[in-house]
Amino acid sequence: MKVLLCIAVAAFAIAAGAQTPTPGGTDHATHHAQAAPTSEGEVRKVDPAQGKLTLKHGPIANLEMPGMTMVFKVADPKLLQGLKEGDKVKFSAERQGGAITVTAIERAQ
Repeated sequence: MKVLLCIAVAAFAIAAGAQTPTPGGTDHATHHAQAAPTSEGEVRKVDPAQGKLTLKHGPIANLEMPGMTMVFKVADPKLLQGLKEGDKVKFSAERQGGAITVTAIERAQ
């Protein structure tokens, strides 16, 4: 009987632990819904017709990518509005459909 009670308590503890938020106050589903960390860069070229942006950027930690100059797709062409060559920016990039894509961008302060 004691063995069954111990197993029941252990099963309950495991099930309760699965519902407990992770450190930092987010649960697993929320963690995946959060935006990618931001990186810094400088706009080299804006190509609204192709939905692309050339950035000279620092490291992109979430992609384990060192700093370089490269062309990115943008998740939404509206992200390109108001950007021009030479603008300093903060942006988020993620792998989407096999391409590295800018998902958020704003001029740096």
